[in-house]
Amino acid sequence: MEFDLMFGGGHVLIAMLGLLGALLLIVSVFINNQVAHYTKRDERHKEKQLEYYRNTFSQLGVILLGIGVSLFIFFFQQNYLETQRQHSQTQELLGKLAVRLSRAAPLLEFVAQIDPVLDDGGAYLDPKDGGANRAATASGSDLTKQIEAIGLLEREIDLDGFAAMQFSDDFQSSPLVNRIDPNLWFGMVKDEADLQYAVEQLRQDYGDLQAAIAARKDDEVVADTSPGGSVKREVLDVLWDYAWLRDRSRRLVGRACWFLSHGPQFLSLKPIHAVEARYASHREWLEQAQKTYEQVSAGGENCYATLRVAEQS
Repeated sequence: MEFDLMFGGGHVLIAMLGLLGALLLIVSVFINNQVAHYTKRDERHKEKQLEYYRNTFSQLGVILLGIGVSLFIFFFQQNYLETQRQHSQTQELLGKLAVRLSRAAPLLEFVAQIDPVLDDGGAYLDPKDGGANRAATASGSDLTKQIEAIGLLEREIDLDGFAAMQFSDDFQSSPLVNRIDPNLWFGMVKDEADLQYAVEQLRQDYGDLQAAIAARKDDEVVADTSPGGSVKREVLDVLWDYAWLRDRSRRLVGRACWFLSHGPQFLSLKPIHAVEARYASHREWLEQAQKTYEQVSAGGENCYATLRVAEQS
């Protein structure tokens, strides 16, 4: 910071003034001894000349030492005030983080209801990436049950609530934002953007799925087993966005809880690659997140428990 640089230069200036002032005082003491010597010898001219040098050097020494002490007190006060200001800003930021986390974490109770739908028969993968669990391959009556489950999730999960997970809003309004590791900052902002994208897409996906179902009779929906069928295609779109929603929301809450668990020291945290990395499945990320987040707690709750992960996930 600019203040730190200035204060570092101030230390050098204070030291130089102090040393110069002390040196001049030492020289004035030495000259005073010479004055005494010439006084005994009754050499008035030499005595007066040395008295002038002694007084000059002693006055300059006192002045320089006075300036040095004044500067030291000034810089000390400024450093104290800056430390107090940063402490207040950090506590304010932690307070905002705690409030936002307390609003965001309960949403994961609803996100947890997505797990059995997506991970039916194994960890969910997008079919385009080779995913072939029952969630991806459901057809016939299984597809109908899946549609019913999606309808329940649509009613249970308030998509507007996920706006509480925009943690960067509080950070970017704080002057301390430049102290956060850039990789952590960009990771947080990227996850928020992905989450916002998933929320917006789900709103459209729900409408598209309802439109596809409305265009068919009940028995036609059950019979729509072809990969290219409109109903099946819309269901897969919903599941894909569910996968983004749960992964990004848990990443955001887990990271925020990790931040909060370190108190004021969270500003000096460095990214943990295993947690920040992208994985083929959400389950792989959870395995890595468990190793990190089970070790820390915030608000009396284990950070991994905050993610509301069912045992089978």
